[in-house]
Amino acid sequence: MMDSKLQAIIANVTKNELILRIVKNSGYLFSATGISSAMSAFQSILAGRLLGPSVFGILGALTSFTSVVNRFASFRMNELVVKYVGHYQENQEQEKAAAVFKIASMLEFGSSIAAFLLIFFLAPVGARFFAHDVSLVFWFRLYGSIILANVFFESATGLLQIFDRFRVIALINVGQSCITLILVVIAYFMKSGLSSIVVAYMTGKIIGSLAISIIALIEAGKKWGKRWWSLPVRILKTEIRSLLTFAFSTNLSGTVSLIAKDSEVLWVSAFLGTQLAGYYKTALALTGLIQLPVSPLPQTTFPELAREIAKKNWENVRTVLRQGSRLAAFYSIPVSLVLILFGRWGISVTYGPDFIASYEPLIILLIGYTFVNIFYWNRVALLSFAHPVFPTIVNFVGMVIKVSLIFLIVPRWGYLAFSALLSGYYIFTVGIAASRVLIDLRSRFAVQLSR
Repeated sequence: MMDSKLQAIIANVTKNELILRIVKNSGYLFSATGISSAMSAFQSILAGRLLGPSVFGILGALTSFTSVVNRFASFRMNELVVKYVGHYQENQEQEKAAAVFKIASMLEFGSSIAAFLLIFFLAPVGARFFAHDVSLVFWFRLYGSIILANVFFESATGLLQIFDRFRVIALINVGQSCITLILVVIAYFMKSGLSSIVVAYMTGKIIGSLAISIIALIEAGKKWGKRWWSLPVRILKTEIRSLLTFAFSTNLSGTVSLIAKDSEVLWVSAFLGTQLAGYYKTALALTGLIQLPVSPLPQTTFPELAREIAKKNWENVRTVLRQGSRLAAFYSIPVSLVLILFGRWGISVTYGPDFIASYEPLIILLIGYTFVNIFYWNRVALLSFAHPVFPTIVNFVGMVIKVSLIFLIVPRWGYLAFSALLSGYYIFTVGIAASRVLIDLRSRFAVQLSR
């Protein structure tokens, strides 16, 4: 019966050109993601074995700190570019498309500089409260300097998605991971410490960010001419309010998300210390196995949904959502079961017996991540329907509940409480967002049929 259902899904996929395009582009990113994730997992194992749980937790706190501050200042410009540049490209309004990319790049440049300054001045706070070692201030600041290579990385990524350059993105991601892994392997065999691992992580990220940005600029010149940068932004005078509303709402949504779910290692380290943060970081890394083929889907689905919604092709929109969820479920559920059955043994063999304590939070986290995978399209669908504020409100409510419960149950249940709260947050927020998408789609179908 399972085989017949899978065959039916595959048959439906091969018949629909839109789904085929999403699968093809996802295939590029999945191949890259699979290779990159394998290398990332290997480098994580080497770093964990080299540093031990406690210092591995410090590494997690250091990298998470930079990521959290960067996202706090970020406007998620890739989403704005996909939404608006994609819209204007679809309607053959080339100048407006170029002007949107120009505005996005300028905003991202400013937010990146602001993020770096925040990291520089907040590094002593990060070192004291999250790494519990004030001597690490220099390394917090040094790792934070990678943001200077990301001055318009998000905008560039969004543009390459619009221009269907997923293969390029995939190749760069693989190259970045190769460089990082090589440097980590060297550090491992030389028995280096935390500093060498930090430099390895930095080098790969800087090279990847610069490559994406440079190629996006080249593509922009090909599509819009070499003088696209000189186009006046006043041609978007009537749309500027909508653009800024979208940008600030996605920024607020990102801020809520980083407090609620993207700073888990920092929360654990602050409350329970770096050793338990090391265990939790390992559990989070292992959840990446169920995200492998699903994580590229939002990137490839977003441009297609934006196009189909702009054309009011509601049947295609429904097909994308339904088939996407089915494909995600057929992968996520079996892999989760494998991790539940063999996770303890796998952790012992790879990271070592010292990391066995990562198994319990892993099991709890799999519940939430499997749910997210099945409804992976919830956020990009809402953005395509021009509802950027709705997920922000839902995530904010979920964040308030989750953070309040941290102070109530973590003192009793420890780091297992963090994994339970994260899974609960995902089920609550994603469930509401996905329901809103389906209600909205159903209403638009009804309006179309009534005409």
